[in-house]
Amino acid sequence: MSNLHLLLGFLLNFCVALLIVRGIYYPTRHSKEYVLAFFTLNTSVFLISSLLGGIDLSVGFGFSLFAIFSVLRYRTDPMPVREMTYLFVLMSLPVIDTVLLSQSNYLALLVANGMTILVLYVGEKEWGCHYDQKKSIIYEKIDLIKPENHARLLADLRERTGLPVTRCEIGRIDFLRDVAEIKIYYCKGRLN
Repeated sequence: MSNLHLLLGFLLNFCVALLIVRGIYYPTRHSKEYVLAFFTLNTSVFLISSLLGGIDLSVGFGFSLFAIFSVLRYRTDPMPVREMTYLFVLMSLPVIDTVLLSQSNYLALLVANGMTILVLYVGEKEWGCHYDQKKSIIYEKIDLIKPENHARLLADLRERTGLPVTRCEIGRIDFLRDVAEIKIYYCKGRLN
């Protein structure tokens, strides 16, 4: 890959990553926790893939990255699924870009990047879907966690939190302090 191809490929890859992270991910999550990881992994994967040169090496490198990614997923602190999806996309796009650039297939390059952006944008805008939000709370009305009191528990959670709680999961129960850890799920756009 010539220096000009490398520079143009890097700029395209960086602009797409910037659009995905700053334009789609950050406005919905409002978290900077993974932004550095997204950009650094995207950039380093692009540079390594570009410098490896051949298509066979780039594809093999891409599959190796996915294998490492899978191992990291099970060996490190849990990362939320949405962030893992963004990380996976931002690691795979540079490999795709490198292969398409080495083939001088610019139309496919633009289509692949554009379709990826479109799918992420549509998914984040929740078109046709409503994603549940969740919160973990400590709950002290221990008598309401019994299965026969499930409807009363949900009603009490809605009243006390002011959230449109759709379901809950009871976690650890501490009978000494008469409290339970509960995960509540609610839909942001739904009314009680």
